[in-house]
Amino acid sequence: MDTVRGSLLMVLAMAAFALEDMFIKSASQSLPVGQVLIIFGLGGMVIFMIMARAQGQRILHPAICTRPMVLRSVAEVTGRLCYTLAIALTPLSSASAILQATPLVVAAGAVVFFGEQVGWKRWLAIAVGFCGVLLVLRPGVSGFEPASIFAVIGTLGFAGRDLATRAAPSSMSNHQLGIYGFAMLIVAGGVALGWTGGASWPSWLVWAQLAAATVIGVIAYNALTGAMRAGEISVVAPFRYTRLVFAMVLGVLVFGERPDLLTLLGSAVIIGSGLFTVLRERRSR
Repeated sequence: MDTVRGSLLMVLAMAAFALEDMFIKSASQSLPVGQVLIIFGLGGMVIFMIMARAQGQRILHPAICTRPMVLRSVAEVTGRLCYTLAIALTPLSSASAILQATPLVVAAGAVVFFGEQVGWKRWLAIAVGFCGVLLVLRPGVSGFEPASIFAVIGTLGFAGRDLATRAAPSSMSNHQLGIYGFAMLIVAGGVALGWTGGASWPSWLVWAQLAAATVIGVIAYNALTGAMRAGEISVVAPFRYTRLVFAMVLGVLVFGERPDLLTLLGSAVIIGSGLFTVLRERRSR
């Protein structure tokens, strides 16, 4: 039952993350990306602060300045800023497809930074997955969108965040990690807004979009945490790829996107490689 519950929580988390992306993309059509990140980050940070205090947890944990947390913060800023730029400037479906390569990057990073053993079949799957990313990007051909590079950099940032989270002190709660994660969005937004300028007072519609993104983002974060703790990771993790399905559906229905054949093929390659990597890890265990 724990594995079933974990799988359902993972699907819920991925649906919520796709909705969060949709609202952020909608808001970024009226406001600078930096301002969107600042408001979104501030709202999420306040919610996690309230949740932490309700459970008697301190806001400023002594481990906040440790090396893993500093690296996590840098990676969070990089990932959030670049991925938000990607979903604002490129189709939601293609940005989400590239993001699905994050587990492959984490698997490769675990070898480099944690000394995990990876056989040649998993290395091959990782390489094939990156070929799928190239199919979505299609550099050098007419369909190439330079702004899609932001999705690649964002994926690297999120992978770095996940790797740093593994090394984060176990004494830190998920609520505390959530506080610092959303605080980094404020930093990322400040950097972006300082570069572009153009801040303005949001309309009521934009306020509603950002409020929805914040609440749904917190739900997604907690559902993801619950999923990873509820059942076997090797069983629960593959449901992470449902995010792409939700993103493509929202992209078509809300933004009128039409993913082409190369995007769909690249998405299938990335997902197939990720599933193979998860299954190989399960077998090795």
